[in-house]
Amino acid sequence: MIRSLLCAALLLGGAPLAHAALSPAERRIGERVEAGYEPTVALLEKLVNQNSGSMNLAGVKAVADMLRPQFEALGFTVTWKPMDAAKRAGHFIATHKGRAGTTKMLLIGHLDTVFEPDSPFQTFRRDGDFASGPGAADNKGGVATMLLALQAMQAAGTLQGANIDVVLTGDEEDSGDPLSVARADLIAAGKRADVALDFEGLSQEDGKDMGSIARRSSNSWTLTATGKSGHSSGIFSARAGDGAIYELARIITRFRQDLPEPNLTFNVGLIGGGQSAEVDKDGVRIAVTGKTNIIPPIAVAKGDFRTLSEDQTRRVQAKMQQIVEQDHLPGTSATIAFDLGYPSMAPTPGNRALLTRLNAVNRDLGLPEMPALDPLKRGAGDIAFVAQDVDGLVGLGPASTGDHSPAERVDLASMKRQAKRAAILMSRLSTEKSGA
Repeated sequence: MIRSLLCAALLLGGAPLAHAALSPAERRIGERVEAGYEPTVALLEKLVNQNSGSMNLAGVKAVADMLRPQFEALGFTVTWKPMDAAKRAGHFIATHKGRAGTTKMLLIGHLDTVFEPDSPFQTFRRDGDFASGPGAADNKGGVATMLLALQAMQAAGTLQGANIDVVLTGDEEDSGDPLSVARADLIAAGKRADVALDFEGLSQEDGKDMGSIARRSSNSWTLTATGKSGHSSGIFSARAGDGAIYELARIITRFRQDLPEPNLTFNVGLIGGGQSAEVDKDGVRIAVTGKTNIIPPIAVAKGDFRTLSEDQTRRVQAKMQQIVEQDHLPGTSATIAFDLGYPSMAPTPGNRALLTRLNAVNRDLGLPEMPALDPLKRGAGDIAFVAQDVDGLVGLGPASTGDHSPAERVDLASMKRQAKRAAILMSRLSTEKSGA
């Protein structure tokens, strides 16, 4: 009967009947989300007004302390995991034990923002159903949406049986080092889980909500070319060779010619060469000296490359290494060093199946289907650290614009439909058998 009614509505040019397939508990979820909207915005304001730039370790911990009672009121056991060994504040970990043998869900978000205490952008400002502020969307808005969904599940009676781990990292915007330490807890949680749901921001195209089933990696490289120093009048001679800058240019040109392939981007972000070229300890500045009449003995370039799978990462890395090592210009040599940072989250069949499940929720809510977003339009994120072990979805937080800038602006009203989607999806998953 439901299918017949839906088909009839579509044939008549109308929208599908909202709530047609929702259970009484799921309808209660929707009601609780609507009722909880204003209290959630009030909580978001408090979270935003507490600075938690990645390097403000005390501020990150303060945000975690604000969240602890919120999760404990829902029956979660909360743990604060200090990250002194990675030179960061730590991670907020919360566990809710439900019925044995049912789906184990991992919810991912982060406490930190890109705005440190010296930023002039510090305050939450509301304008109706929109608000600006540091982290209002990324990711305090996402954490608030997560809480709103869980509170709705509790009110509807669907949280009690749900097995949920929550990991809110304290250093997503500027990850600690080494990553093996900084992400150990998240990776361990991913190995225990059947499903991972990432509450970073909702992607939209032309005003349409999109489903995110993939994220590309974020890797960096440092290229160093060397040559023989001497008077410029002798350049290109057998004795002097071509110099380091020409060798660096040869390699970068080959990168541009030989590396392009689908879903790969690579960038040269910093370059310098001359008589000397010294990279600072943070890797963001190169101090150079030299003269126009000296053949440069050193040149350095730094950049990144982003891939859609770990196989692609390995292939591109090997190709770059080969270009660097072969066909040196006369009198020169070169080396390249890689820093493999955030891994990729490939668009696997399991991720696609989860988006199909989410779109079933959309249909039952009377919301449009969410097409899969082009992975080129989504940056790296924490869910990628568990993507090798568990199926996942990205972007269950609110819609926003201007993230990572003083123009950050969150669509507060989008938290309502995102919380409804997430809560109903989690409620349905929680009744199913665990895959492990």
